[in-house]
Amino acid sequence: MNLAEQLEQNEKYDEAYAEYRKQLASKQDDVELLTKLAHLALILEKKEDAKTYYAKILEIDPANILAHEQLIDIFVHEDKFKYYLFRGNLHALQQQMSHAGNDYRKAIDHAKDPKEALPARYLYAGLCEGQGKLSEAIDEYLKISDYDENNSAIFLKLAELYEKTEGIISAIDTLERGRRDRGFNDYDEILAGYYIRNSQPAKALELTKNDMTKARALFDLDRNEEGYEILMKIKSKYQNEKTFHSLLAQYYFQKDMFEEAFKEIEEFAKIDSSSPLIYQMRALIYEKQGDSFNEHVNWGKYNIVRGDKDVALNEYLTAYRFDDKNIDLIETIAALLEAEGDKTKASEFYERLSDIDKNNRLALQKLAEFRESIGDNYGALEYLDKLKEIDPRNQYALDNYAKIKDRAENGSFGSFFKKIFGRRMMGD
Repeated sequence: MNLAEQLEQNEKYDEAYAEYRKQLASKQDDVELLTKLAHLALILEKKEDAKTYYAKILEIDPANILAHEQLIDIFVHEDKFKYYLFRGNLHALQQQMSHAGNDYRKAIDHAKDPKEALPARYLYAGLCEGQGKLSEAIDEYLKISDYDENNSAIFLKLAELYEKTEGIISAIDTLERGRRDRGFNDYDEILAGYYIRNSQPAKALELTKNDMTKARALFDLDRNEEGYEILMKIKSKYQNEKTFHSLLAQYYFQKDMFEEAFKEIEEFAKIDSSSPLIYQMRALIYEKQGDSFNEHVNWGKYNIVRGDKDVALNEYLTAYRFDDKNIDLIETIAALLEAEGDKTKASEFYERLSDIDKNNRLALQKLAEFRESIGDNYGALEYLDKLKEIDPRNQYALDNYAKIKDRAENGSFGSFFKKIFGRRMMGD
């Protein structure tokens, strides 16, 4: 136990406080030390010091519950704005979001002027956004923009929210308003990106200083050779970036140089193998080549990566119309149907798989499982016999064959019916 702790234990609070303050010179970010100082400051009625220490604690550890609780107690009678602000923070930390929202609104109401209310408005806007109340979040950010005039980030946030609620044109209008009314030009590249996505490459070209954005805009304007010339100039600098390869793929695609385009997509995939853009680019090439099967297969893969399994399934089923013997495709469709809980439809595709590939182990096992699940133990046993023949060590067959065979021979109404009428036919 150090001297400060001994003094505190002996209730010599003034001396303990002084000793802790000496330690603070070399431990300014020590939350435990700051907590002891804040506690002693309250005992010694040094309320302003306590506020400073608790505020410092929150700078270091924003989720510190004790600091929030103490500041709430300190401000309850002297500053309602800060009282509700810290109480809102505490409720947010405790995942009591409706209470937090009410507190932030009360903090805004108790602020002495709009400038003071800004921290509460930012917190309330963020809370609304997190809860999916995007219109309310927009309203708050609009109010913030009236009083935090020099913060261009507000317009970026508004653009993001408008894109989600009203579409990309509203997002563009918001950023253009920031440029026109406030003179903000620090997000020109972001605005150029919006223009690219909104099929306005000429506007993007006016704004951007980024070579790859220029190349993309030029390609979209069918000024292919100009865009290609830019890419060749920056090749040594950007050849390890995926965007560079996606742009070269676009150039070759537009020039109908499909083999070269596929090579660039492969280079892109080496850098980012999980991007849905890989399959989107391939799908577009196959579409242009008139290869409907591979076009829809790649749109299926694109939607799988994006998490849109229903859309992916429709794409795979469309591909199946062009080639109903492709084993990989049939396995994929069956697995998706099974994952969606449609085991009956999935079994139809496993049967198709079994018809095409008589020794397909996956199909035989899945069909055995399905037949057992609907009580058709004879059918399950038939598939298991085939499975054992081609794969004697198959674990599913080893684990379930005896059980299913016993049910098929002894445990079903069908076997009972067979035994009774079989005996009669034999004259028993």
